[in-house]
Amino acid sequence: MTKILISADMEGATGVTWPADVLPGSEQWQRCRHMFTSDVNAAIAGLFDGGATEVLVNEAHWTMRNLLLEQLDERAQMLTGRHKELSMVEGVQHGDVDGIAFVGYHTGAGTEGVLAHTYLANSITGVWVNGQQASEGRLNALVVAEYGVPVVLVTGDDRTVVDARGYAPGAKGVAVKDYVSRYAAICRPPARTAADIRAAATEAAALAVRHEPAQGGPFTVELEFDAVHLAGAATAVPGVAHSGERRVAYTLPTMYEAIRAFKAVTTLVSQAVEEQYG
Repeated sequence: MTKILISADMEGATGVTWPADVLPGSEQWQRCRHMFTSDVNAAIAGLFDGGATEVLVNEAHWTMRNLLLEQLDERAQMLTGRHKELSMVEGVQHGDVDGIAFVGYHTGAGTEGVLAHTYLANSITGVWVNGQQASEGRLNALVVAEYGVPVVLVTGDDRTVVDARGYAPGAKGVAVKDYVSRYAAICRPPARTAADIRAAATEAAALAVRHEPAQGGPFTVELEFDAVHLAGAATAVPGVAHSGERRVAYTLPTMYEAIRAFKAVTTLVSQAVEEQYG
């Protein structure tokens, strides 16, 4: 029996290149939801081809209500909606997941990549864990490692695949587009990316073997913002202190605690952003 969790983000999906493609309610978002669902279905099909017996998809983008359930491969199940204990990797903590796939992922704030960011679409200009620059992929990989779950597949733009080699060197990688700028990419058609994802996922299923939980703490997380007042707002979270004029940092013994604190910081900071001046 092999259960694989898919953490499905949208910025790294086929055809997605600019904000309107991923902002719920826009005409472009409605169009790109189909390509996003196609990517996820390709991963599901490949994982089952490779021997998975159960696949759970965790919706991980924005409102976490973007994938089209009515088009989802009927062999899978989907966890949709917000306010989950582990957010993007919800479900990994129950001890029955053998591997995780990051589908539709992207690079982190302050780096090259299509729609590059870390949790907040803007405002954050960099994130580091124990001194190493961290994307959402790296943050989530550190979390799932504490449950003994390996990252087996990463899809996104070409820069995302390169980033994944740093935190999940054994994972299969699929580039569905090539970075040109933050809002431009050379995109493969959905039929092609679906075939590529399915083939990689088939191989990735064999990598879904739980290991001993990682004991890598403590973890010092540092965030840099594009405005001084946002760093000040972040320090309202207990344990978060200034580490520079526009930077804050905190240290916690586990990534479980660190990612939950990260969510608290980013949620608070997002409420301190004014529409025009940031």
